[in-house]
Amino acid sequence: MSDNTAYSRLEIDARGIAWLTLDRPEVHNAFDDSLIAELNAHLERLHDAAGHGEVRAVVLSSEGKSFSAGADLGWMKRMVEYDVDGNLADSRKLAQLMHGLDTLPCPTVCRVQGAAFGGAVGLAACCDIVIASEKARFCLSEVKIGLSPAVISPYVQRALGSRQTRRYALTAEVMDANTAWTLGLVHQVVEHEVLDAAVIAMLHNLLAGSPQAQRATKGLLAEVAREPDSQATREHTCRVIAELRVSAEGQEGLASFFEKRRPAWTPDPDDDTTSATERRS
Repeated sequence: MSDNTAYSRLEIDARGIAWLTLDRPEVHNAFDDSLIAELNAHLERLHDAAGHGEVRAVVLSSEGKSFSAGADLGWMKRMVEYDVDGNLADSRKLAQLMHGLDTLPCPTVCRVQGAAFGGAVGLAACCDIVIASEKARFCLSEVKIGLSPAVISPYVQRALGSRQTRRYALTAEVMDANTAWTLGLVHQVVEHEVLDAAVIAMLHNLLAGSPQAQRATKGLLAEVAREPDSQATREHTCRVIAELRVSAEGQEGLASFFEKRRPAWTPDPDDDTTSATERRS
């Protein structure tokens, strides 16, 4: 199943892996209002599909040398002509994009092959797992043009922590891949030539988990982060595990563990995941 639009692609393979790809390599996959609208439409579809168990995981990637250069120059020129209300409406669409990606009810993997500037850092921060090439670079570049990483700041600060976000948002310094890993923005840095293989390996790990348990865990962790120590949170954690234990997938998982067999949701190991390289070709 695929949905190719002007600036992006969404493809869902037979095992429920969704490949969401930015496809504006000629402008380094820069954001504009059209790309944001496309991505919001794709995410709406993915929310529905993941919620119904039709999508197991989402890989966010891009074509070309750069992951994303941030805001498109032509879009920024148009925004200069907007009044406050016009800019507010525009910003709300970007906020919808970040929130939609952050709250997808399935695991998300971000594949970063090159430069990720401005809002692209927000995209990475909204994903559950970020795998970066050693060539990747990250930069909260907004203050250099008189702006602020405002819309993406909640997600970036969650990833980097308050102290490090203050430094990099105020200085607009470029982080190399290893610095981004040290600070917590990136989970894994690999040689550029094995980036796709690393993504595939991570997908194999994710496909071994129960889809229902992953959805419940992702929602639970978001709730715990909002209110880590309250009676309501403690009760919620108890309810999540109790309901999972008696669910069909929970019973299957426990039975397969004791019977020393693969659980029903695990793909046949002989049916290998289509490689990201093949999918982008």
